[in-house]
Amino acid sequence: MSLTQYFLNNKLKTKNQKLQDMSSPNSFGNAYSFITFGESHGAFIGVVIDGIKPNIPIDADTIQHDLNRRKPGQSSVTTPRNEPDQAQIVSGIYDGKTTGTPICILIKNQDQRSKDYGDIAEILRPGHASHTYLQKYGVFDYRGGGRASGRETALRVAAGSVAKQILAQKGVKIIGFTRQVGDVRSDVSPDTVNVATIESNIVRAPDAASAEKMIAVIHAAQADGDSIGGVVEVVVKGCPTGLGEPIYHKLDADLAHALMTLGAVKGFEIGNGFESVRLRGSQNNDPYYKDEHGNFRTTTNKAGGVVGGISNGEDIIVRIAVKPASSITKPVKTANRNGDMVDFKVEGRHDPCICPRVVPVAEAMVALVLLDHIMLQDRIAPASDQERVRQKLAVLDAEMELLSMQRKLYEEELANLSKTPVEA
Repeated sequence: MSLTQYFLNNKLKTKNQKLQDMSSPNSFGNAYSFITFGESHGAFIGVVIDGIKPNIPIDADTIQHDLNRRKPGQSSVTTPRNEPDQAQIVSGIYDGKTTGTPICILIKNQDQRSKDYGDIAEILRPGHASHTYLQKYGVFDYRGGGRASGRETALRVAAGSVAKQILAQKGVKIIGFTRQVGDVRSDVSPDTVNVATIESNIVRAPDAASAEKMIAVIHAAQADGDSIGGVVEVVVKGCPTGLGEPIYHKLDADLAHALMTLGAVKGFEIGNGFESVRLRGSQNNDPYYKDEHGNFRTTTNKAGGVVGGISNGEDIIVRIAVKPASSITKPVKTANRNGDMVDFKVEGRHDPCICPRVVPVAEAMVALVLLDHIMLQDRIAPASDQERVRQKLAVLDAEMELLSMQRKLYEEELANLSKTPVEA
C-alpha cells in the first residue's frame, strides 16, 4: 500500500467511525439520521434530524399535514385525546429551504390527563411495557407509557415528512392504507390505489365498500369495551434500482427493522410474504423482460420490489400486522407489582383500532429507510466528470501533504548531520 492510499484510507476510516458512533437506542439511520426525545405526558416531545444537504426545499405545511393525519381526535375510530400536534421548527430550515444544519422540530403536549392513570401506577397492564421496562430500567413512567407510548410516533412522522418531500423531488411516491381490519379485507390491487380514495374515509381503506365494513367492525369492538387489529400496507412507486447493502443491510431487512420498531406492529411481510409458502417456485418467481426504454422489468411482482436485498425498480410493497390496542375498558384480571391478582380496566381515552393512525407512521418509516439508502448509494455511484476531477485533486493534495512531511524529515536529518563532528 502506498503512502497516499494509507492516508486516504485513514480519512475514510475516520468518517465511517463517525457514522457508527451516531448509533444510539433513541436514534435511527446512517447517512440520514434522527434522534427523538420526550415522553407522552411531558411538556414537549421532539426530534433532531441530521445529514441533509443545504438548499433543499422543505414545506412546513406539508409536515403539519402529515402530523394531522396521525394526530388523535380525528374521528369516531380514534382516541378523543385533543392534541393539535403543532410542529415548531426550531432550526435547520430557513426561508423554506434546508440550511445544512440539524433540523429540530418540537411538539408541545397540551392535553395530558395524568390523573387518569393514578389508580394503575402499581398494576402491570396487559399488553403494555410496564413489566419489561421495570425489568430493564427499574423505573417506568406509567402516565401514558412514557417513551413506550405511541405518542413518540408523531416525531417519526415529522422526520418522515421531510424525507418524503426529498424523495418526491426524486420521483419517489409512498402510499399507505389500511388493507384489513379484523376479518374485513380489501382486495383492491396495489397498482390502482390512490391517495384521494384512501383519505376520503376515516379508516384509510383503499375503497369505500371495505371502509364501511371496517368501520362497523371497529364500532362493534368499541361498544364491547374492546379493540381490534388489522393490516397496514405501504406501496412505493418510482423507487430507483440498486438500493440495499448486502449482506446485513438488505433493503427489505432494513424496512422490516424500521417497521418492527413500532410498538403495535407484530408482523412484517414483503411482496407475496407468507402467501408464498403455498406456491411452487415456478409460481413465485418473477420472470424478466426488457421494456421499450431498454430497462429490465419483471412480468409479475411477487418479490415486492426487492431481490437479493436490493431494489429492482418495481413497486415496493410491504405489509405490517398491527395488534389490537392494548388499552381497553373491558375488565381483566392481572397482577400488580406485589404479585397480587387484581381487577383491572383502562380508564381514559384510547383508540379502538389504531390502523388509521398507523398509516402515516408506516409511510414515514419506509421513507426514512429509502432516503437513507439513496444517500448511501450516492456515495458509491459513478462520479460525474467534475467529481472525478475533484477526486484527482484530492489525491494530489494528499500526495503534496505527504511530500511536504517527507521534506521536513529530510531537512531534520540534514540538520542533524551538519551538527555531527567530522572524524579526522
